Amino acid sequence: MILHLYLARRFLRALGIVTAVFVAILLPIDLAEQLRRIGPGQGFGPLLELALLNLPGSLYQMIPLFVLLGTLLMFLGLARTSELVVVRASGRSALRAAASPVIVAVLVGVLVVMVLNPIVAATEQQFDMRSARYQGAEERTVSVSSEGLWLRQGSTTEQTVIRAGATNSDGTHLFDATFFTFDAAGLLLTRINARQALLVDGAWDLTGVRRWPLAEAGNPEAAAENFDTLSLPSTLTREQIRDGFGKPETVPIYELPGFIAQLNQAGFAGLQHRVWLQMELSAPLMLAAMVLIGAGFTMRHTRFGKTGIMVLAAILLGFGTFFVRSFAQVLGESGQLPVALVAWTPPIAAILLALALLLHTEDG
Repeated sequence: MILHLYLARRFLRALGIVTAVFVAILLPIDLAEQLRRIGPGQGFGPLLELALLNLPGSLYQMIPLFVLLGTLLMFLGLARTSELVVVRASGRSALRAAASPVIVAVLVGVLVVMVLNPIVAATEQQFDMRSARYQGAEERTVSVSSEGLWLRQGSTTEQTVIRAGATNSDGTHLFDATFFTFDAAGLLLTRINARQALLVDGAWDLTGVRRWPLAEAGNPEAAAENFDTLSLPSTLTREQIRDGFGKPETVPIYELPGFIAQLNQAGFAGLQHRVWLQMELSAPLMLAAMVLIGAGFTMRHTRFGKTGIMVLAAILLGFGTFFVRSFAQVLGESGQLPVALVAWTPPIAAILLALALLLHTEDG
């Protein structure tokens, strides 16, 4: 037990060192990127604010890399001081020696998903909102709630808010739609109900329409008009609707199942969010795979030589696993592979491959 605790502390220390180094590297780079994006006119304060808000998300994506490099740093340190020789001479197998870092990596993965994920979601939301504000762009175009799909379109003189009870997979065909038009001062001008609304180039084609002129004097109901079809100008595009939901990273993992259910209820497949949810749940296994990959190549004494080649091989295999997982994520988001297969197969395959390597080189 004492040896396991010692190895766990060494792993956590190595992981902390790697993370601190990357924070010191990424923060100045992010400051330069924000300076390029919003320009120097906003001052240093907003630049630092945006860089700090973007930093957790940048670090979050690189956690598997941190775990891999931390594992390499720990085992290379143990090999240089001959502590690894002592551990193996005491009768510990390679698997038992690697058990403590693996368990710590799994616990770190659970902590990352349960605690760090909501923090990153909040900082990503704030980063998107403040970045849009500093750049003078609209903050949000699309939202989904229990009441249905909500869209916003317009210009500096007029805004239209659209609510739809249901839609197709890309949000361009609305059912049971209501259009509320406001002027620049926020005064409600008209309300339009439509049985269906189809987005074409520069307009919504409405069918089964009833229009109320709310800004005019008198009784709006008496002045209401019915139309079989009606064309309403629109500034929205298919791409704006698709991208308006934002990144899945901006939704805390505790809220993702409900958000996916709302997407499904509104008519969207929500594949991107479903894949992200499963990828987050499989994150602890991914971190365990990175530890085993690092251990499989560096759990050896330095006098055997070829240390540089082994470290390079570990890094290449770790990056290869990360690339395969990212590529599978893209295939899952496009619907070409099942969601569960995309999220769970790469880390499980990496664990089995690393275990085979570890057993062959160290215990076989």
